[in-house]
Amino acid sequence: MKIDIGDFDIDGILAGYRVETGKGFKLKKHKPADTAGLDIPKAEATELLAMGVERLSTQQDMLYAQDRWSVLCIFQAMDAAGKDGTIKHVFSGLNPQGCHVAAFKQPSSTELDHDFLWRHISQLPGRGQIGIHNRSWYEEVLVARVHPEILAHQKLPPRLVTKRIWDERLEDIASYERFLARQGVVVLKFFLNVSQEEQKKRFLSRLDEPEKNWKFSAADVAERQHWDAYMEAYEQAIAGTATPEAPWYVVPADRKWFTRLVVVAAITRALARLDLHYPKVTDEQRAALAEARVKLG
Repeated sequence: MKIDIGDFDIDGILAGYRVETGKGFKLKKHKPADTAGLDIPKAEATELLAMGVERLSTQQDMLYAQDRWSVLCIFQAMDAAGKDGTIKHVFSGLNPQGCHVAAFKQPSSTELDHDFLWRHISQLPGRGQIGIHNRSWYEEVLVARVHPEILAHQKLPPRLVTKRIWDERLEDIASYERFLARQGVVVLKFFLNVSQEEQKKRFLSRLDEPEKNWKFSAADVAERQHWDAYMEAYEQAIAGTATPEAPWYVVPADRKWFTRLVVVAAITRALARLDLHYPKVTDEQRAALAEARVKLG
């Protein structure tokens, strides 16, 4: 069956997950198993994703050639929400020369000797590139907020660690993302919203299937005990930093096929608004090309 992407109201679907202002934002209003009413066979979902990946590949080629804009895609989620798989599938068609992937783990001693944005800034994409950050500066208002002992190891002067530190960090992040937007960086933030029940199923799958054993970590199960605290932290982070210049997409993550479709659609829609095109050849360059053709015989 031939799929026509025009049959779907992509903009209408994305509007349900795009968050541009924190006013009135409530995470509980976003359902992890939502599929926007779409009920399509796996083969059709795979075909739609392939179409999105192909379009993204074409856009990346022009982005790289134009060398003016850059794109930063931030992925945040609870464990087993599907960040790695989403990144793998959505960006499978990209030219490696035009993208930069960074996965952030526990900070090193050198990184702890700098401000919390420092290590992330060093990994930002250059002009013409798509940057993919698997976790980001938001860890500093999520994990550190849920586990205060992490904050205690960040060497901050004690008098700066006040009750307002999380609000202050959110203000700093929002301000920095606004700065990036003014420098030609398109900031897109994705929270893959998985349910606690689906996370449990995926953890059990990692235990039951030998080829997935390597993915399992006892620490991930321990973090489940802080689920409510994490949901509150995510709600505060999204509400505090959602802007038209750097929107959040709260993407349902219980159905992997739908998660990937929403992410690729959001990125291609954002790139479509950039007026991407290949550099125009000047008369002087055209003459040089003609001369080169003559020399080549």
